[in-house]
Parts: sequence; structure tokens; C-alpha cells
Amino acid sequence: MKPTWESEGVQLYLGDCLQIMPELAGVDAVVTDPPYGIGYQSAWRTDSERFAHIAGDASVSLGWVAVSRRCVGQRGCVFVFCRWDVAEAFRVALAAEWDLRSQVIWDRGIHGLGDLRAQYGPRHDTCWFATAGDWEFPGKRPTSVYAIDRLAATDLVHPAQKPSGLMARIVLDLTCSGDTVLDPFMGSGTTGVACVQTGRKFIGVEIDPGYFEIAKKRISEAQLQIRMPFPEASAE
Repeated sequence: MKPTWESEGVQLYLGDCLQIMPELAGVDAVVTDPPYGIGYQSAWRTDSERFAHIAGDASVSLGWVAVSRRCVGQRGCVFVFCRWDVAEAFRVALAAEWDLRSQVIWDRGIHGLGDLRAQYGPRHDTCWFATAGDWEFPGKRPTSVYAIDRLAATDLVHPAQKPSGLMARIVLDLTCSGDTVLDPFMGSGTTGVACVQTGRKFIGVEIDPGYFEIAKKRISEAQLQIRMPFPEASAE
């Protein structure tokens, strides 16, 4: 299957990852933020605008875990965002296919909403990290907490969008320059942007045509920024 869009080490596919991933190979790391199966809809982005429900988020669907393992081959890793109330389902699915290594926390810096009377203010995301084969960190061993502030609601182009700085940090911790990263639920393309910025190859899959176009635009802009020469110093 040919990519829907391809440019300078980036391959983007529009469609269902379960149909596309069986044809992918040579991946070094899977880094993704899949639907959690919680029917999530964001809070108001502006006073008059709210994001629609995320495609595929009606129920927990983890069939992609086994398929992603086959994309990696003999050695690689997977980093998956999830949430506390579905973390166990994710853990079981990952442990069945990968060597489960760590639970990782993203400290978002600012807490979200929820039950204001009987629930702690949610300020973190739960993530799972697993490996295959004789994988090891390419550099310094990272700690299990990423403390990077979440984006302001008015800066979002996707309801579950992660900061590019967070995704770049994860990519740098798990891969080497020139490695290939797969995100089978790329959304607005933040993982792809991080890969362009850090010198990694990227394969992204997205089922929603609108978000696919947003991802393509953002990744193209990141590539353009990398290519732009620094302005020469003034002669004055």
C-alpha cells in the first residue's frame, strides 16, 4: 500500500491502522496516544466551540497492539499514553505481546476538570512503556515522570493534542537519529512534528480525514522550518 502522502522521510496514511499496519515493517519505536474507549469529548475550546468526539473512542479497542508488535520486528519499543481508568486493560494487552517495562507519568502541570466535590483534580496521564528483543535506551536512562505543561485550550487543534516538546523528549529518549517512529493514531501529527524536529523518520496513520489534513500541514510546516537557512548577519 502506498502512503497517502510522502515527503522527506515522512509517510502518512489515511485510513484504519488495523488495515494499514500489517503492510508496515522496519519500525524502531511505536509512540502513540490511541483512543481510550471512554467516549471522551474535550471541554470548551473557546466560549462557542467544542471539539467533536474522537473517532473510535466509543469502546476500548486494543487489537492494534499485536499488529504494532509485528511492525517492529526483532527489536524495538512502544510508548503508549492512556488513562488511569483504562490503564489495566492497556497493561494486559501490551504484556501479552511486548516485554512490559515501566509505567510512566506525564505531569501536565495544570489540572483538568471532573467532579469538583469528590475527585482529585486530574493533573497527569498514565503511560506504558514496553520493549521487544534486546532493546536498550540509546542514551541516558530517563526518569519515569515527564513534567511538561499541557497546551492551553485555545492552542489546541485536536482535543487530545500533546505538547510538541513532550513528544520530542520521548522520541529523543527512545530512538537514535535516523530511526523510524510509527504513530498509528497520529491525530494532528504532533509525533510527526517531533520526529522532523529531531531527525527521525516518521510513519503516521489517521482515520479522520480532517485531522489527517491538519497533520500533513503541521508536518510540512515543520519540514519547511528545518530547511529554512539562518539569515545572514547584517553588514552594518
